[in-house]
Amino acid sequence: MRYAVQVENLKKSYGNHEVLKGLNFSVREGEIFALLGVNGAGKTTALECIEGLLKYDGGKITVSGKMGIQLQSSSLPEHIKPLEAIKLFAKWNKTAVDSSVITALGIEELAKTSYCGLSTGQKRRLHLALALITRPDIIFLDEPTAGLDVEGRISLHGQIRKLKEQGKTIILASHDMAEVESLCSRIAVLREGIIIFEGTVDELTARVSKRYNIRIITEKGEENYESEDVGETLLHLLWRYRADNISVLDIRVDRGNLEQHFIDITNGGGK
Repeated sequence: MRYAVQVENLKKSYGNHEVLKGLNFSVREGEIFALLGVNGAGKTTALECIEGLLKYDGGKITVSGKMGIQLQSSSLPEHIKPLEAIKLFAKWNKTAVDSSVITALGIEELAKTSYCGLSTGQKRRLHLALALITRPDIIFLDEPTAGLDVEGRISLHGQIRKLKEQGKTIILASHDMAEVESLCSRIAVLREGIIIFEGTVDELTARVSKRYNIRIITEKGEENYESEDVGETLLHLLWRYRADNISVLDIRVDRGNLEQHFIDITNGGGK
């Protein structure tokens, strides 16, 4: 197993407030990995320590590869044009501009627009292009689709998947559970400065959720139930529908979504 990032016993405090209390997790090469946690859990602090933007107090961080960083909040001079920004970043990093990245992210269509005139989605695309200037092996995305409309989110998700296909390692922090569930190979959940779970979404489901969600569609409409014993509950419901002479049209059973499991584990469930 080859790792792009390994974090061991990472500690960081702001004055008397201990934010990271001995963080431990690893990110495999070529995967999309998400760091999750409620506000104040330490996600952004952890990322900034790994990225080298923040000095940490203890522990060890090993990064194997060149990094590209898209910050949660960043800005450029108001009147700079997107292509000017890309050429400037390329010159700073002593590298050639990759025209395929410009084309893939639709930067050419923004050529005549000043930075202050770009939409949130267009700025996100530009910031991602700047993060890719150095052809990094590991890409950090902090809330990459925050503020984007549906079309912008879909477009950016497509670009993230293409980067993974190219063998890039992607580490993201996000509050969007649907985004994480759709994109990520593995996740780590941060609570009060420590990792309380690391693994796949399915592994989190198996650990946390004992409840099944049951959706039944009948000729009279849709009804939803929760149960820890899906077989017994379904048997009871089907007998009831039969006794009432109600036709069942469809049945769906699942173990909930990532958002439900995330809420459970961050509230102390699944220990």
